[in-house]
Amino acid sequence: MVASDGFAEFLREQLAPLGPVTMRRMFGKTGVFCGGRMLGMVTDNTFYVRVDDQNREMFKEAASSPPLNYAKQGTTIDLAFWRVPERLFDEPDEFVAWARAALAAAHRVAAKRERPPSPKRKSPTKPA
Repeated sequence: MVASDGFAEFLREQLAPLGPVTMRRMFGKTGVFCGGRMLGMVTDNTFYVRVDDQNREMFKEAASSPPLNYAKQGTTIDLAFWRVPERLFDEPDEFVAWARAALAAAHRVAAKRERPPSPKRKSPTKPA
């Protein structure tokens, strides 16, 4: 289920220190973007932040909840998005710190995807 209008507005207000935040429906959920990078997702008015190896330690508190996932062919696929602890909604500075770490992870993911392909090997020239 996508984010309600009220929850989406709440997130925009809370995440304002990061810059303009946009949201887009994706796969029955809501993607949360800043600067064109997806830092989080919302489902059932629950906010999940992007996790990678560099911010996993900071987000260890969130590891106690299941990650965002979906079912595919009878299997559950876990995504690299962890649930933000509800206590952070009362801690705006820490909430923004988590969001900054998630945004940094989003930039790292994007950088990996945008790498230019490795140069092709030249084939040996054939004598004429």
